Amino acid sequence: MIAHHVLFWLKADTSEEQKAAFRNGLQSLEKIEVVKTFHIGTPAPIERAVVDTTYTFSLVLFFEDLAAHDVYQVHEVHKAFLDEFRVLFEKVIIYDAH
Repeated sequence: MIAHHVLFWLKADTSEEQKAAFRNGLQSLEKIEVVKTFHIGTPAPIERAVVDTTYTFSLVLFFEDLAAHDVYQVHEVHKAFLDEFRVLFEKVIIYDAH
């Protein structure tokens, strides 16, 4: 299994309408056939020194193996998401684990 966790910080001037469109764009990634488990989130209201709540959206995907992850990376739905929404990113951090 490969866990692919992406944290997105959107630009400060991103409108609520743009955030809604961004979330819909994230939702489109669930359609990619190699995605086994899928979750979109926003920071939970947890106040602990070790919890980072500064990001705008979290995306967690699980793939069967590294080959499936590699298929996802070049999939046309993933590329379309990046092409449309990367202009809204202030920062992105990805954690991949196996």
